[in-house]
Amino acid sequence: MLVACSNAPMQPQQSAPPTELAAPSIHPRPEDAGPQPAPIVRTKSRWTPVPWAALPGFEDDTLFEAWNAWIKSCERPGPVFAPLCSEVRRLSIGDESERRAWLQSRLQPYRVDPLAGEAEGLLTAYFEPVLDAARNASARFKVPLYQPPPGLAQNLPWYTRQQIDTSAQVQATLKGREIVFLADPIDALVLQIQGSGRVRINQPDGSQTLVRLAYAGSNGQPYKSVGSWLLNQGAVRDASWPGIKAWLAQNPDRLNELLWSNPRTVFFREETLSALDAAWGPKGAQGVPLTPGRSIAVDPGSIPYGTPVWLVSQGANLNLQKLVLAQDTGSAIVGAVRADYFVGWGASAAELAGRLKQPLRLWVLWPK
Repeated sequence: MLVACSNAPMQPQQSAPPTELAAPSIHPRPEDAGPQPAPIVRTKSRWTPVPWAALPGFEDDTLFEAWNAWIKSCERPGPVFAPLCSEVRRLSIGDESERRAWLQSRLQPYRVDPLAGEAEGLLTAYFEPVLDAARNASARFKVPLYQPPPGLAQNLPWYTRQQIDTSAQVQATLKGREIVFLADPIDALVLQIQGSGRVRINQPDGSQTLVRLAYAGSNGQPYKSVGSWLLNQGAVRDASWPGIKAWLAQNPDRLNELLWSNPRTVFFREETLSALDAAWGPKGAQGVPLTPGRSIAVDPGSIPYGTPVWLVSQGANLNLQKLVLAQDTGSAIVGAVRADYFVGWGASAAELAGRLKQPLRLWVLWPK
């Protein structure tokens, strides 16, 4: 859900039914005159051309923020958007009216619809955890995070989480592959679900070093939500991470049962984190750093990486009408109108990511 990652969103709290998305107000524009192009059909979606006036809130977004994310996409553009990157870079010093006019002259909006079924989709959010860690195991730090084991084959099942935790043979395979040790097994699970994280490593002299652990592979097992596992049992009503930790505090003997309900685990690689790197998120599946509030994970069968997307979502947590970039994917991000919204790092981002689950509409902006 992020990943470079195989990110999957956190299980949000159960809440009241989401509000209906408001219908856009229509104001004809000169650039909307003339015939519309033909629809575009992709593997998992159908794109229907619409006038710019059909995009809710288009005149109100702060495009400068999205431009920073777009410039990042231009570090590894696909063939469709590569010819536009010189203009995108030039407009980084333009004003809002110039950027808006350029979008309308060079791009065509298409509403993203499923090939069948409901047009309204789902928005969730993901984040980058920030955790304390140690290089060596101790009474406090005893939960290992591993590099990929030798010979790990992508897309082929390896041992399950339970087998990794209990089999002496598997643990022997992973011996010496530990990168760091965490104090809390739930924090380790969260980091694996999010696909990457920042860790503060405690040094022997009392200082701390901040590094990033980036997604480097998985055991190829299916992702299962531990929040859904608890909800299905009627064990909790609040399946956010704080709710899960509260349940564990009352049921400590069921820790392994909860952890092993999700057979998927993730392996990492360590990356240095300079002051410049720390201003951006981890690299997504497009291979470029994510921008908080402007990067989304999508199903690439519906929307290609690097595509600018107009995102509209209204709910109890956020009201969004903004330009974002499709720069990532995740194992739970499946379907035509489905997005995971990157909200940054730290405690406030974790709180929002744990609770965001609301209706979604998407429009891709495609070169004319």
